[in-house]
Amino acid sequence: METAIIPVTPITPTDNNDLVSSEVQSNKRRRKKSIVWDHFTVETVGDGCIRACCNQCKKSFAYITGSKLAGTSHLKRHIALGICPVSRQRNQQASDTKTANATYEPRKRQRATPGFANIPFNQERCNHEIAKMIIMHEYPLHIVEHPGFIDFARTLQPQFNMVSFNTIQGDCVAMYLNEKQRLLNFINEIPGRISLTLDLRISNQAVGYVFITGQFIDMEWNLHRCLLNVVMVPSPDSDCALQQAVVSCLSDWQLENRLFTLGFDQSFSNVNINQNLRALFSVRNPYMLHGQFLIGNCFARIISLLAQEALWSVGETVKKIRDSVKFVKTSDTHEETFFGLKEQLKVPSMKDIFIDDQTKWNTTYDMLAASCELKQVFLCLETSIPDYNLAPSMDDWKQIEILCTYLKLFFDAVSILTGPTYPNASAFYHEVSKVQLELTHAAMSNDPFISNLTKPLKEKFDRYWSDCFLVLAIAVVMDPRFKMKLVEFSFSRIYGDDAGMWIKIVDDGIHELYLEYIAQALPPPETFVEERNGSIIPEQNGGVILKTEPPEDGYLHEEGYLQEEQTHEAAPQEVSHHEVAHQEDPHHDVAHREVSDQEVVSQGVTHQEEASQEVPSQDPLISIGDGLSDFEVYISEISGSHQMKSELDQYLEESLLPRVQDFDILGWWKLNRTKYPTLSRMASDILSMPFSTVGPDSVFDTERKKMDNYLSSLRPVTLEALICAKDWLQYGGPSQSCEANVKMEF
Repeated sequence: METAIIPVTPITPTDNNDLVSSEVQSNKRRRKKSIVWDHFTVETVGDGCIRACCNQCKKSFAYITGSKLAGTSHLKRHIALGICPVSRQRNQQASDTKTANATYEPRKRQRATPGFANIPFNQERCNHEIAKMIIMHEYPLHIVEHPGFIDFARTLQPQFNMVSFNTIQGDCVAMYLNEKQRLLNFINEIPGRISLTLDLRISNQAVGYVFITGQFIDMEWNLHRCLLNVVMVPSPDSDCALQQAVVSCLSDWQLENRLFTLGFDQSFSNVNINQNLRALFSVRNPYMLHGQFLIGNCFARIISLLAQEALWSVGETVKKIRDSVKFVKTSDTHEETFFGLKEQLKVPSMKDIFIDDQTKWNTTYDMLAASCELKQVFLCLETSIPDYNLAPSMDDWKQIEILCTYLKLFFDAVSILTGPTYPNASAFYHEVSKVQLELTHAAMSNDPFISNLTKPLKEKFDRYWSDCFLVLAIAVVMDPRFKMKLVEFSFSRIYGDDAGMWIKIVDDGIHELYLEYIAQALPPPETFVEERNGSIIPEQNGGVILKTEPPEDGYLHEEGYLQEEQTHEAAPQEVSHHEVAHQEDPHHDVAHREVSDQEVVSQGVTHQEEASQEVPSQDPLISIGDGLSDFEVYISEISGSHQMKSELDQYLEESLLPRVQDFDILGWWKLNRTKYPTLSRMASDILSMPFSTVGPDSVFDTERKKMDNYLSSLRPVTLEALICAKDWLQYGGPSQSCEANVKMEF
């Protein structure tokens, strides 16, 4: 009920700090009025209650209540700070028209801000900043022709001459070329290889755009991921579309012999496209592990497909929950009733319900998870709102809770892709193997709902696991906290009694890959590197450097050295013969590789023993001198055999590092690169492998992104410049640490 205002004779108001007298004496001299009373009038509302009413917006404020005086500070703020809407509007009009009746306070002397008073106007710098603004915030190039933006810029700086569309387009391309040269210089300095991923977007005109992203580790062991090219392909369905885009990128960035892995999504490819990419990959890459590094599945998209299928399998129940949420959120009355029931029922959940975005499956998961925690409120809602007849049953809620269990599994798995930094390759094994294990276990559940829900999901994920498990396992072996032990542990849970066979495939695969790196570091196979002291390094020995050091006491004569050299000469011929056999069957299975570094080591030890046995003894006594010289020879032999172990075997045999939070795996390899020179090069390439082709903002997408009409209307060079330059500027890529000067050719 509103209080009736009783009109009374206005009294003389006082200043903020004056005391109020209950009786106003007419014979006393009036006190000086505050300036606020030019804008307010006092009115008596009741006994001992006087309020101040704004003359402009008619809003009422407390002034006197009994013996308490509210003062005038809040009244001054209402006028001076522009809180009064009528006063603010009139002041703006008066400022614009500068009427003669307006009164202004004397202008106060303003002190110039140090450092800004004498800065000269720079038109080129302004043009540069406008181009940077357009790139980073995806503003249209035509913004420089919008009247509102032109007026805004001229208000800030009257000397500024607004640039034309063609000029700002050229400035954006020039900035792109400058950043590209910096990035190119940086990539040319990295010691290892680079991995590429392909993503395809199609415009409404059926024109394709291939987004090619590069990932690599620099000299300081920092992982970088940056967009390299956006290649327009007029016919995205053609068999050579992706192949041509990759060739263009490799040539553009001088990466012809530096490609390590190539990742793409088979959802936008066919058999012919896959074969063309595999043929290209076999030429541009030494074909390590027989094409295993051609990764044809995107981890984020695979998980997204699983989540969508799980939601579709219980679609009717999900729709009930979504409709119930809409019923509450689309009416203020319903929402107030809902949260009132929540308070009455004392539901401890702190989550709020919201309507999901069906193009992002994680929002549907969040909606279902929040609704499950508030299901008691939904069950009681129909008693408070008779129109609500959408309440799901208890069986429906049980199904949603089971569904959320597996949606959470998927959500946690791909959340590593949404962090501020892109994870290294070893982090993916944990998530992928966990999903594989949980789906395998769930598919055998006695609960028919769980088994029916997860069996189709397991079948889809089995195909992804079979294609990628070897590369994933090799990546996690490069983590000194796990090595082969985590593979052995997880495989035993996934494969059961058959785990040994799959573990051997991983062990053979990583040794074969190591031999590939050894072979790359050696001179041509026809030559030998021979040292006078008897050290012979055959080029085809699998990367094991055999050295036979002579004893310090001259135990071996010159003839012994000659015999040793002759003994070693046969080794390259044997290995060469085996390599010919290997070339005749390039597609042999990793698990049946016939030559390993252990065999080469054993051959070297055999040659050394033969050379030692052929040396004649010249002393009838067994012991020499004090009897400890033989001990020194024995220690030398033991040390020599230990040194003949490969870097990989030494690494695998060392103890695991303790699991600590925020372990820096790249930092560990940086510190140990001198200890493992060849293995660290291999680790650098492996740990930079990408397993997702999409960016962090597209991880949860249920639909493939399309190229919008504005970007597709631009020239290809301009489109690539705007998209790539934004990626480099937004994420502060490696180009920021380099210096270059590129002039635009536009």
